[in-house]
Amino acid sequence: MVIAITLLVLGGLTAATAPRVLARGSWPDREPVLALWVWQCVVAAVLLCCVLAMALSGAAAWQGVRGQLFAPAPSQVVDAYALHPDGETWAAAVALLLACGGLWTGVMLTREVRAARAERRARHAELLARAPRLPWEAADAGDRLVVLEDDRPDAWFLSGPRARLVITTGALSRLSRRQLDAVLAHEQGHIRARHHWLVHCSGALASGFPRVPVFSAFRHQVHRLVELAADDVASRRFGRMTIALALVGLNEGRGVFGRESHSGHVPYRVHRLLRPRERLTAGRRLRLTAAATLVPAVPLLVTFAPGLHALGG
Repeated sequence: MVIAITLLVLGGLTAATAPRVLARGSWPDREPVLALWVWQCVVAAVLLCCVLAMALSGAAAWQGVRGQLFAPAPSQVVDAYALHPDGETWAAAVALLLACGGLWTGVMLTREVRAARAERRARHAELLARAPRLPWEAADAGDRLVVLEDDRPDAWFLSGPRARLVITTGALSRLSRRQLDAVLAHEQGHIRARHHWLVHCSGALASGFPRVPVFSAFRHQVHRLVELAADDVASRRFGRMTIALALVGLNEGRGVFGRESHSGHVPYRVHRLLRPRERLTAGRRLRLTAAATLVPAVPLLVTFAPGLHALGG
């Protein structure tokens, strides 16, 4: 049970300190794709700590779990974990608590996905009502682009088996051809990177465990970083000035650039595009990627260290 306690402490420290450590650096805004990977590795490490602690606690509490978990292992490996032969009551309580947490995570993720699907169906129905098909059009036509009659400039994508890009006539009249292409490239960047899945997972964890700092910060950062990453996709093809002007054209009528506006997300994106900072060097990006990849390996090393030491000895 010492290993299980170590894993719980490690997971708790990671959940509490990782958001503060990542918030200190300015590099995530320069490398949003890399920052998303780092956040995913950190969250995966926290979840791994909980899963492995649950498995070891269950093995310490119940002989049946122990037999299944250590079935292929030699006796010296089992002895290295110092599991009590009669089981421990408090170990069972820890295992049940962690199992309930896992079930609750699954419930919240299922609820998040179902809510997203219901919203997507409603938006598809609204889209069909506002832009009905002509009689000679096939009912299952997979149009990638739909134009809506609306004076307000806007553009978005609908995820699903047939992802669709939607743009209003207001955007068509306000933006230039190159700016429209940049907006569409931005939305296609979301589709290709499957950003909606990251949004669903981060939302489920933050909703299920609102008092866990790393999950709340993960949701906030995902919503921000996916937009920066999509901006970079569009700017590489059409230039930073083009996508910045397109953002201004789509949002200037919504009050997001006013002094009293509480929505600083779009103004910051425009400022970032107009005053770009140099990217990290290839070597530093490689080091950060490798370091982030090793973070989930730490709980695995803590878990398997006694068994590997016993085999090596």
